[in-house]
Amino acid sequence: MPAIVFGDRAVHGWNPKGYAELLGVDYNPDVKLAPAVLAARLDRVLASTEALLRVMPDAHMEWTPPERKRPLADLGFHVFRLSLGFVEGIDSLRYPASVHEELAPREIRSGEGLARYGALVRARISGWFQGAGGDEFGRTVEAYWGPIGGHDFLERTTWHAAQHLRQLYVLADRLGVKPPAPEPVDAYKDLPLPKALW
Repeated sequence: MPAIVFGDRAVHGWNPKGYAELLGVDYNPDVKLAPAVLAARLDRVLASTEALLRVMPDAHMEWTPPERKRPLADLGFHVFRLSLGFVEGIDSLRYPASVHEELAPREIRSGEGLARYGALVRARISGWFQGAGGDEFGRTVEAYWGPIGGHDFLERTTWHAAQHLRQLYVLADRLGVKPPAPEPVDAYKDLPLPKALW
């Protein structure tokens, strides 16, 4: 996980606003997408992840690419788990590091198993958004990297899932797996994705 240390203070994770505050510089992101737009983008990212994992041969699911410390099954699971963690975090006002440490359970470590799990996660998140009030995004969640507002947390969740989807498309190409659909690059527009893929 990236971090910046300045004196006796540190900012953990990808957090441009936190970095700017730590270093005492102005930070004004160009665009802040509305929660409804972010929710739709997150669903597209999760739908694409689900479809891509469904066509991944089981023989590749335990392969660990050199750029990641996670086998493909755990990387795919992570996309869904961190997204579900958003809902859990907003509801409980806590987002522990353990969400990022979870591994895909043995019984779903196949492309089809992960895709089914992804469909369940998408349904849970969709239901949450249908019932969410506007005040949900004004809440502050105590995340393992520090406090974060609900709107910022949704944005972070969306780009985090999108970043891993980008990686999954590259890995699918490397393994000679033909995706069922082109990568949804338009879903990444105006998200503060890191420039580096890894």
